[in-house]
Order: sequence, then C-alpha cells, then structure tokens
Amino acid sequence: MLEFNELKADRKTYFVDVILPLAIPKTYTYRVPFSLNDGLSVGKRVIVQFGKSRIYTAIILGISELAPSGYEAKYILDILDEEPIVNDRQLQLWKWIADYYMCSIGEVMQAALPAALKLASETRITLLDASSYDKSSLSDKEYLVVDALEIQPELKVGDIAKLLGQKTVFPLLKSLFNKGVIHISEEIIERYKPRKKAFIKLSPEFNDPDSRKALFEILERAPKQLDALLAYIKLSREQKDITRELLQEESGCSVAVIKGLIEKGVFIQENRVVSRLNAQEIGLLKNFELSKGQEDVLSSLKLQFEEKDVVLLHGVTSSGKTLLYIRLIEETISKGRQVLYLLPEIALTTQLIERLRQYFGNKIGIYHSRFSDNERAEVWNKVLKKEYNIVLGARSSVFLPFSDLGLIVVDEEQETSYKQFDPAPRYHARDSSIYLSHLHQAKVLLGSATPSLESFFNAKSGKYGFAELPERFGVSQLPQIDIVSIGEEVNKKTIQGHFTRVLTDAMKNALANKEQIILFQNRRGYTPISICRTCGFLPKCINCDVSLTYHKSTGKLHCHYCGYKQDTISICPACGSAHIEQKGFGTEKIEDDLQYIFPEARVARLDLDTTRTKNSFQQIIGDFEEGKIDILVGTQMVAKGLDFGHVTVIGIINADGLLNFPDFRAYERSFQLLSQVAGRAGRREKVGKVVIQTNNVRHRVLDQVLTNDYSELYKTEILERNSFQYPPLFRLIKMDVKHKDPMLLSEMALRLAMELKKSFAHRVIGPEEPLVGRIRNFYIKTIYIKIERNGISISKVKEFLKELLLKFEADKNNKGSFVQVDVDPY
Repeated sequence: MLEFNELKADRKTYFVDVILPLAIPKTYTYRVPFSLNDGLSVGKRVIVQFGKSRIYTAIILGISELAPSGYEAKYILDILDEEPIVNDRQLQLWKWIADYYMCSIGEVMQAALPAALKLASETRITLLDASSYDKSSLSDKEYLVVDALEIQPELKVGDIAKLLGQKTVFPLLKSLFNKGVIHISEEIIERYKPRKKAFIKLSPEFNDPDSRKALFEILERAPKQLDALLAYIKLSREQKDITRELLQEESGCSVAVIKGLIEKGVFIQENRVVSRLNAQEIGLLKNFELSKGQEDVLSSLKLQFEEKDVVLLHGVTSSGKTLLYIRLIEETISKGRQVLYLLPEIALTTQLIERLRQYFGNKIGIYHSRFSDNERAEVWNKVLKKEYNIVLGARSSVFLPFSDLGLIVVDEEQETSYKQFDPAPRYHARDSSIYLSHLHQAKVLLGSATPSLESFFNAKSGKYGFAELPERFGVSQLPQIDIVSIGEEVNKKTIQGHFTRVLTDAMKNALANKEQIILFQNRRGYTPISICRTCGFLPKCINCDVSLTYHKSTGKLHCHYCGYKQDTISICPACGSAHIEQKGFGTEKIEDDLQYIFPEARVARLDLDTTRTKNSFQQIIGDFEEGKIDILVGTQMVAKGLDFGHVTVIGIINADGLLNFPDFRAYERSFQLLSQVAGRAGRREKVGKVVIQTNNVRHRVLDQVLTNDYSELYKTEILERNSFQYPPLFRLIKMDVKHKDPMLLSEMALRLAMELKKSFAHRVIGPEEPLVGRIRNFYIKTIYIKIERNGISISKVKEFLKELLLKFEADKNNKGSFVQVDVDPY
C-alpha cells in the first residue's frame, strides 16, 4: 500500500500549451493524462477537443505544471507522434511570422503543415445492440437509418444525409441517440498514407536447377503462368527489384495469373513503402567552367558572406546566375549543411529541377502546392529525416523542418509570387527566409536581373552585400529592342489583328528560319469586356464589382476573382438589342488570331487556364523545348526564368496595361516584367529581337527598358517614393475593412480611421474604396498607415494596432465586419 501511495505521489500533473489550426488570438492549454506523460515533447502532434464536439490536431508549444487561470483545462486525447514533426527553429519562425504579419500562430500552422499531416475529424455513426430499443417506436426515416446500419455497421453523417436526401440530419440523429439506438463518435483519421508497391520474388525453394526444372514441367499445363515465370527470370537478370506492374507488362499476363502463382507458392509478394517522388538516376555533370567575370563575382560573394548574412546578386538575364548558385550549393553541402532554393513560381521548378539534378543527382527534394497532400507530407518527412540536402520549392518551402540550413538562394527575388495575399498569414517568403537564415546562422543570396527597390535600397545602404554580373554568359548577347507605336500603325492601316507590321515581319522571319517565338499578354481569357453597342449594358459578376471575361474554351463568361461563370449573351437583357460587341483581348484571342495569320505555325498557350492540372505546365514546356511548338502565347508565366535556346523573337502585345496600372509599384513592375520577358530572347549564339507594342512610345520606363538601365529606374523611383512616403523609405500597413452592407461598412471604416488618426495623425490614409470595391459579396474599404523607418518602433505600432482591432471587433456596432491586415503589402 505504501509503495502505491509513493508511486502516486511521484506522478506529476502536466499542462501543455498547444497551437490549434484556427484564427484564435491565443494558444490554448490542456491537461495531460498521467498515462501520456512519458510521450510529451514540444513539436509533437496531439489530439484535442475544442468547442463542444470538434476534434483537432494541435502542436505542443510548451509544457508546464501550471494550470490555466480562468478556465478548466480539458484533457488531451492522445499523442500522435513518437518524434516531434516540428522543431524549435520552426516554432520560432512561426512566432515571428505571427508577430510581424499580425496574424495568429494558428493561421501560420494552418499554412505551414501539409494537409496530410493534419487530421480529418469525422463523425461516425454505429448501431447499438438491437435488444436495447423498440423498433416500433421509430419513424420512417429513423427506420431507414437503422436498416442501413444493419447492412453497413458504420456510416458517416454525410452518408446518412445522402441516404435521406436532406442536408440537416442532426435532429434525427439526436432522436435516435436519445432512444438508445445509435452511438455517435468522433473518429480521427490519419490522412497521410505511405505509398506502397507490390514486389514479386521467386520462392527460395525454386532456386536450385532441379526444383526449377520440375516447376517448368508442372507449369506446362498452365501456359500463361509459364509465360509469367519466364518473364520473371528474364527481368531478374537485368534488375534486382521487380514490381508486379513491371512483371505484368513484360509477360502480358493479368493480375489473376500472378495471383495464381502466389497461391501455388511459386512467387512471394512483398508490399513495400516507396517514394511518390521521381527518383530516376541521372548522370552527374560537374565539369562546367565559369567565365572570368563569374569567377570574380563568386570570389566577391564568398568574401562578402564573411561579413554580411544577405547578399544581393544583380545579374542581367542569361548572365549565368544559376551556375554561381550551383558552386555555392556544392560548397554548402560539402560541409554537411542543407540548402533551400526558392523560386517564385511552381512553373520554374519544372525546368530548373532537371538542370540541378545533372549536378546533384537525387539529393534534391521538390516542394510546392501542385503536389498532392501525400507527396508534400513525404517531402516534409524526408527533410525531417535529413534525407534531402537541397530543397527546391515555392514560397511555402520556408516552413519545412530543416535541421541545419547553410544557404538560402532566393531566385528572382523581386517577384510578387513570394508574397501570400490570401488567406493569412500574408507573409513574404523572401523576408521570412532572411529571418529563417538568422535562426540557422545561414547565408542568403538574393538573385535578380531586376531587383526589387527594397532589396536594392538595402544593398545601397550597406545592410546587404552587393555583387553584379553585367554581361551575358558565353556567346549570347542582349536582344535588340524595338518600341512600336500601335496608334501610328492603326493610322497607316498596317496593323493586322493585334500585331503591328514590325512584329508580324519579325515572326515571319523567325518561322522561316525554324526559330521560336514567345508572345506576352498579361490578361488571360478571350475578351475582358462584352458590351451592348445600343445601351452600353455590361455583364458583371453577381458577387464582385468586375466585368466578366469571355473564355472561348468554355464558351462562358468568367469572373477571375470568385470563379463565377454564366452563359455568354447574344441578346442584351437590358434593351433586347442583338448588337453585342467584344472589347479588349486576352491570351485566348491572341492564340486565335495567330491561327489565321500563320495557319502553318504550331501555337500553344501558357496561362492559368492551360496549367491547372499537375503536369500540364511540364507538358507545354517540354513540347516547346523539343520544338513541337513554334509560337508560345502566355501571361507573366512566360517571363520568369525559363531558358529556351531557339527563341529569337519576343512580342509584348500591349505594354500600356502594365504602365497605366493604378499602383505605386506600377513603373517598377513594368520595368521588371518587360525586362524579364525580353530576357527570354537570344539566350544562345543568335541575337534576339524584342518588339514592345504601345500607345506611348516616349514613356520613361520604356526608355529605361530600351537601354536596360536599372540604375536610372532606381534613381527616379526612389525620388518619387520619398516624396510620397512609400516603401522602401517608409513602412506600409494596409487594412481592408469588409462588410456585406456598403452603408454600414462606410460608417465602420470611418470610425476605425478616426481612432487610428488619434494616434497616428497624418500617417493614416483613407478609408477609400479600392480598385475592386466588392469581392465575393463583401464590400471593401481600405486604410493605409505609413510609418517612418527611423525613430518609431514598428513592433510597438503593431502591438497598439492589435489591441485597437480587438476592441473594434468586440464593439457591437461593428458586428458583421472583419478587418484584414497586410503588413508590407506587395
């Protein structure tokens, strides 16, 4: 008895602070059952109940013996992991992102963890013992549910809703529960399931010649099984592991034939866990040589990394920045450290991964949102186990469980794709990677032909190191750029469709010489506006304040904000007129026009509509590289880092849409995009030609693109940014106030702005209606706060804003509204 009491006295009561994947301001504390004490560790997943019945996967953030004050702690239900799946550095990154970007740590967890590592909570219904209830007391629908449960012992709530043909079944289930008929339980389902393959082996008893001869004699009466055996013997001479699919393909036999051989004890089947990721062996090629200029820059980078943690590499397009990355990566992994290679677009991983695999084989992991849930979970686990030295991925790769990062390469660092806009956390992967490097004592290399003003400003001010590659690598030369007036060609009647004579002639010459062409139009769809010529009626989205874009591929009008679709109109619903005109043009229209002008040319389109499936981008790029496509029409996807040897003509169909966009970054982005698109031309020995079509040929940004003068762009832009108090000289915080009632929204947004002005005075701009004032039935008012970089603590500003927004949301006068905060909007 004494021993039991001593044992009981030694047991400690632990409490854990957990991160729930919810947008709640605080972490939540749970009590730990004594039986689970030994399995506790920060970074492990636990199953907890939150609210009345919902069950979630949470991450342990802290362990203590202190009970929470103000509420009674519930018990955690179970611990899922033997080892933590999130490490301390990741948790520090999550906390930093939550603080810096003014969101909850639960929202960061939701974005960081692959869906397959989070669990699905599903309500399961089972039938109790029939002797415990009276069937005669059941209604018709209740009887139907019981009948179904007698056939299938367990059903989900969704299954019962389908069975009864109604959405709400909870009152019915509650009635059955009260009558003692059913049991309702929440079952946790692990979504990640390792991929398995069936491997076939010959039974050891048939290894010697005599037993194998006897086996052939037995199988003479089963010719199909004999074919399978012969195919196995042939394959076993070529390779060690033989999958069932390979054996079927080689022998031409069905699954039943192989199954028959397994049942006879001839074959043994083993189900093994295999990787979902492409792991083909590629010969390693490490014998490239750097030019003198590249060698000098590489030496400069290494020298600067001794003093600076971040270095900006400004290299013109096709200057060979990737080769410098490879040399730095080689050096980092030779020290046993890991490398993160960030790319702005999923699209770029397709072409770059093959290039990098030539140097590093299969030490590279790929991570982006186009992967399936299971594939992403698999990469996560491989990084956790240090099976990958290098990870190549899009912005979400910063969340992976690295143990010892030595280098982070942020390629095309200026790209807007590094910024997450919705949902929260609205983080920037470039800036987050710099904080991540600080946690690992790693170095960051930012690479770009057209750096962001923020990074160039940091380099100029000495915060970052700086290196420059002003010349293209090898024999490739910068392209010839022609700026052509659309208005002049319209007046001279030399324009054909949307193509000026200069562009048409350049395309004809390229096609005659068996060269390739890329055409850029930064708008997808066929035509952005359908308008009634009689009364001016314009079809608009029912959920958003935008006109609908006609897509010829679907024959429908689409909203590019919420996804709403409707049939095209041939008769005006307002006045009944049949005079409906299509205005403007997108990539579909360009593709269509090319078929008429160059009927012999093979044309393809690269935009969001043609690359929705997992391998569609790979297919289009592969066909273009192999010369199966002559003209590639695309949105900004075609501008970013792609490398094609036979492209000699680039056409920018209309530069005005970029230059005239109402945003303080419009000129910077126009220069970047036009320079990046131009950089796709003439990347080998041939000199490329770029044709920029515009209505304003004297625009200063076009002059700067023509001379490839980034320094001049920086000087003019930085003067304007300083005058109007914009980044990088000032910090910017954007707040979107949203409500379904426009009148109430105006009152609420004004109240919030007035409260802000009490503390921030002239620094508060707004509230104003943004370019698109309603999205998904929510009206929007935008407020900006501009904060000086010197003399004001941005962390204190954010703390104040958090408290103010909490009061705003708690005020009953603001019911139905919510505020989205975007720190450093991009």
